[in-house]
Amino acid sequence: MQVYSIPISRPLKRAITGCWDAVLLSFALLFSFALSGDELFQQEQRTLIFLGFALLLSLLAFVRLGLYRVLVLYMGLQSSLLIAQCVTIATCLLAAAYGLSSAAGEARVAILPIFWLLALFFMGGSRLLGKLIIVSLIQNFRPKEPVIIYGAGSSGMQLLAALQSGDQYLPVAFVDDGHKMLGSTVHGVRVYGPNSLYELVESFSVRQILLAIPSATHAERKEILNKLEHLPVHVKTVPDLFDMVSGKVGVDEIRDIDIEDLLGRDIVPPDPQLLDACIKGRSVLVTGAAGSIGSELCRQILAIHPARLIILDSFEYGLYELEGDLLAKLELISVEQGKDCDVELIAALGSVTNASFMKDVMRRYGIETVYHVAAYKQVPMVENNVVEGVRNNIFGTLTTAQAAQDSLVSDFVFISTDKAVRPTNYMGATKRFAEQVLQAMSGRGTKTRFSMVRFGNVLGSSGSVVPLFRRQISRGGPVTVTHPEVTRYFMTVQEAAQLVIQAGSMATGGDVFVLDMHDPIRIVDLAKKMVHLMGYDVRDENSYRGDIAIEYTGLRPGEKLYEELLIGESVTGTDHPKIMRAEEETLGWGELTVLLDRLTDACERADSDEIRRVLMAAVAGFDPDSLELELTVAEEKARDLAANAAASVDDSKVTPLFSSRSTKGR
Repeated sequence: MQVYSIPISRPLKRAITGCWDAVLLSFALLFSFALSGDELFQQEQRTLIFLGFALLLSLLAFVRLGLYRVLVLYMGLQSSLLIAQCVTIATCLLAAAYGLSSAAGEARVAILPIFWLLALFFMGGSRLLGKLIIVSLIQNFRPKEPVIIYGAGSSGMQLLAALQSGDQYLPVAFVDDGHKMLGSTVHGVRVYGPNSLYELVESFSVRQILLAIPSATHAERKEILNKLEHLPVHVKTVPDLFDMVSGKVGVDEIRDIDIEDLLGRDIVPPDPQLLDACIKGRSVLVTGAAGSIGSELCRQILAIHPARLIILDSFEYGLYELEGDLLAKLELISVEQGKDCDVELIAALGSVTNASFMKDVMRRYGIETVYHVAAYKQVPMVENNVVEGVRNNIFGTLTTAQAAQDSLVSDFVFISTDKAVRPTNYMGATKRFAEQVLQAMSGRGTKTRFSMVRFGNVLGSSGSVVPLFRRQISRGGPVTVTHPEVTRYFMTVQEAAQLVIQAGSMATGGDVFVLDMHDPIRIVDLAKKMVHLMGYDVRDENSYRGDIAIEYTGLRPGEKLYEELLIGESVTGTDHPKIMRAEEETLGWGELTVLLDRLTDACERADSDEIRRVLMAAVAGFDPDSLELELTVAEEKARDLAANAAASVDDSKVTPLFSSRSTKGR
């Protein structure tokens, strides 16, 4: 609702402003004569006519210079310099008119500087006063929300300017870790130290803190977020350094903090040689390309300039969407390079379980490198569809690998998972079986270098808990966590794709690469931190006065409390600090052939019991019975915790207590 705007057309507003400037210039001229000891109306008629023409020409010059295209509300330094330029031109025209009229020279010398100062004061001052009045009206009708800007560097200054010219946020303070600017005032906003945060939040009733530290590392940002976590505020961030430099910062770019900042994990710069080795100038195939990991792999591969990129998936709409995104990326690359990008992009629709289709793709496009991402990854889904999980994850991998081997593909990189280590679910067991298939094929001797890259959960992937938690918090809760002790490894999808490419370049054949995922994180701790940083309190068995409840739903079928990355203890480093090479025992091709025949027969008969027996025989540590026991115990603990939390909430109804954050809008 713009109650402050006046329904007048733009040309009419400009005409009114021009008339106002004519009045101001006339008064400036009148006072100039008076202050110089002379009278304007005592001048000769010829002089008055020339001065009048000078003022008229000045207004025309103002129009030409674009003075009346400047909106009073958004006046800044540039506008002030334009006004000074216009006043200077008016003074010069006045001097010329005065000279042509043959008026007295001494009086002219005194009048001109006085006129320049008065005209500048009248025109600039009236506009500044108008801006203050408009801003005041806007704030009265649409009060701004007070915010604190964390970071008083150049990015913080840009953000301050953007917020002050907007009508949503009112910056009330800067907070900065440095000591150089403490106590100083920038555009009316004072700079404080982090120790003053609590007092500032209380004094100004601040409910949001905006991070303007785009150049800080994730570790530094995590340290800052730890300081802010216990304040009753919603923490948001502004664009990264590139966007700030590009001038893209603004109210629309303010967003919730990235989960990477909560993890405090900084990405190691990639090795260009490792990135290029299997991609640059090659024909590259990505299976399962429409998925979250596959699509990110495709984007990064495209930037390395392969000769040809084939994106393969059985999900038609996802493949269509990805093709459009990659074509747009190709156009962007062409613009940046100033020439057409000669990468050939091909979308192949089909299943990795179709042997003839996979052989045709390999041979038709002369595939040299394969990144095999296609798999069913959702644990509960595979638990309920074991036969299809085996067909896609095991036989899809076998079919693709055999097609690659027959077509003399140089490199084959298989995307595995931490759930393949001592698996308690069918998804993990099928992925470990697929690993062993590739290891056995490599052991038989082949021109194709088979390798596997194993890592944990990927942030931003389909099924990730982070967007789920964010949606649940925005709705007012509850936030659902399977179990209070469940932990997971996390990595961003960008870093995972980057490391997969580099790991594949180091393969010698049959390698199992394990990505450094840092320490595992308790899911409930992640949920609580997100609740706090979105400005709410947690309501659980320890605090029933909070805003957002944490509910424990129990482990889903096939889920483990803890994930692992290594089967054995034998692990060595590589040329990359984030990539390790694991040495693990595996089955020979002869043993696997027998088991594969049994699996084929079991799938044809939909015999899930036989599939279970085969997987238990082939995959070390796979024991669904132990999972059922673990699941039962975990469910009992979860029910006890939920019951305690419910009892605490019921008790709170006897004596109502209100949280300091309960009045905040959601």
